[in-house]
Amino acid sequence: MGTVNTTGQYEDVTEADRAVIAEQLGRPPRALRAIAARCPSGHPSVVQTSPRLEDGTPFPTLYYLTCPHLASMIGGLEASGLMREMTERLAVDEELAAAYRRAHESYLAERDAIDSLGHEVTAGGMPGRVKCLHAVVAHSLARGPGVNPFGDETLVRLRELGWPSGGCA
Repeated sequence: MGTVNTTGQYEDVTEADRAVIAEQLGRPPRALRAIAARCPSGHPSVVQTSPRLEDGTPFPTLYYLTCPHLASMIGGLEASGLMREMTERLAVDEELAAAYRRAHESYLAERDAIDSLGHEVTAGGMPGRVKCLHAVVAHSLARGPGVNPFGDETLVRLRELGWPSGGCA
């Protein structure tokens, strides 16, 4: 299964992790709570963030993709028009739309259990569209298969493209 978190347990962030994440992002990480998934090499690939930045600014993205190799591969899928195709399917596939709504509701409930932001904005365009594959993949990697249908579907495509290769940093 590669780097998918199937336990639902997150790891505490070590100083070494914090340094790797800063290198991955090209800046210090913000609102960092936990490591939600790791690359096959052991580096963080997804982090869980606090719903608010240190200064109190709302930050609705609970799961943030940090792996630059994976982010680059996802960027290629986004450029291919995949998000538009996925969004179009939401309008015609009631079962898929219901599963994506459940992903949104799960994400919102988990974030609100940490700190409610008082709104229903989650990540990736949920539940009405697919706006960011990075966000839905991060959700799937953090929560495991069966939670976010578009994250799971994108992971299948990424594996077809050769991910994970194990050579990430």
